Amino acid sequence: MPEDTLVDFAVVAFREDGQWQIGSLPHRAAQDMGALVAAVRQQPSEGVTLAMCSYGDDFFLVLRPDAGDIRLLVSDASAAREWPVAREALKLVGEPDLDEDDEVDLVEPAGDLEIFADLGMDSMELQAVCTDLDLYPDEMLGRIAARIGFGPQFDRAVDDDLT
Repeated sequence: MPEDTLVDFAVVAFREDGQWQIGSLPHRAAQDMGALVAAVRQQPSEGVTLAMCSYGDDFFLVLRPDAGDIRLLVSDASAAREWPVAREALKLVGEPDLDEDDEVDLVEPAGDLEIFADLGMDSMELQAVCTDLDLYPDEMLGRIAARIGFGPQFDRAVDDDLT
């Protein structure tokens, strides 16, 4: 079982003065959904704010506050079996718990597949990225970031976070 605190990286993306700003979030904030929500809500955004976190090269999580609500995407629902943060995220969005006996052969994203729709990436394109078994979570998030308009800034933030 993976260590529940193994965060590869945690970055935040938000709009300020009409431009995307990308920065690192503390890894400890990405270990708990309450802390992650609080950290993201503190960003000085003019609109869209996203937390993009990768865990143990197994899956990624995207959190997007939306008024008084939150929108979440977990790249692989089966991660909830071994990762408390994935389990907590899926519970927050009302996804059913996976039992140990559930047969999940395919990697399937869970949560809000329309989380990037207003940014130009529809659910079918997002699902195709999430189910590409040749990509690691950081590569999936890199493709998403590039598609919605902040790829180079995302890559720099991840490089900074990993060093």
